[in-house]
Amino acid sequence: MRALTVTLNAALDVTYRVGALRPGATHRVTDVAVRAGGKGVNVARVLHALGVPVLATGLAGGGAGVALRDDLVLSGVPQAMFPIAGETRRTVTVVAESGQATLFAEPGPSVTSGEWAEFLGHYRELAVVADVVVLSGSLPKGLPVDAYATLVRTTSVPVVLDADGPALAAGASAGPAVITPNRGELTAASEKDDPLALGAVAALVSDGAQGMTAYTSEGVWTAAPPEVITGNPTGAGDAAVAALVASWNLPWPRRLAEAVALSAAAVRAPLAGDFDRAFYDQHRADITPRKVHED
Repeated sequence: MRALTVTLNAALDVTYRVGALRPGATHRVTDVAVRAGGKGVNVARVLHALGVPVLATGLAGGGAGVALRDDLVLSGVPQAMFPIAGETRRTVTVVAESGQATLFAEPGPSVTSGEWAEFLGHYRELAVVADVVVLSGSLPKGLPVDAYATLVRTTSVPVVLDADGPALAAGASAGPAVITPNRGELTAASEKDDPLALGAVAALVSDGAQGMTAYTSEGVWTAAPPEVITGNPTGAGDAAVAALVASWNLPWPRRLAEAVALSAAAVRAPLAGDFDRAFYDQHRADITPRKVHED
């Protein structure tokens, strides 16, 4: 299984650790981490850690874009980021000792129509040798709302789409293999109860700490973590996407269980793109999805 992850609005992630987050107060930061980020980059990190061949691509520019590429190289994650003139955004996550995380996300650069056209050619060359493509995250300024739909239609391989808002609705209409919204994102994108009404073949919908539900042509299954998980939830959804890719040829109930286990293991890790391997190995077999019987 060869995966290609696409992060159109990549980021340089900065994580601060503090004792407690108090608005209006001065905080002493106990630890700082800076690394390449963005949802597709996080997926690539997890897949790389799982031993799944992966290539990370997307848009990167300016000094932050250089730092992003350099960090991927140092991390051993293969990358083919496409250069743009605009400055790659930064995200700042403040994590308190309680495990509560607060995220500040910059909007990102403006992408020109010429850069988008050149990236599409770059994408076509990379996608032709992939077995599955992952499209993740927000769209930067300058890109059309149907940018993900264009990427879905440009390749003949299965696509996993992790987006929200109009980008999710437009991208899902192009028929990706799986969409992976959380419950709130799904409600915002469609007034219908059935997530497959958006146009995707299947959907993995997250309900946060309560677990996930897989909607497929074979049935609907739900599963929950083996215990209450505390930690940093940033990147948990990206780990679930990575689990879907890593277990691509398994039956849906098993894929759902893998997604729940790896997502929970990611919450226990300090940084997005990492996961608690011992927890994952210990609990992945403990999760038994339940089939939902619909009238």
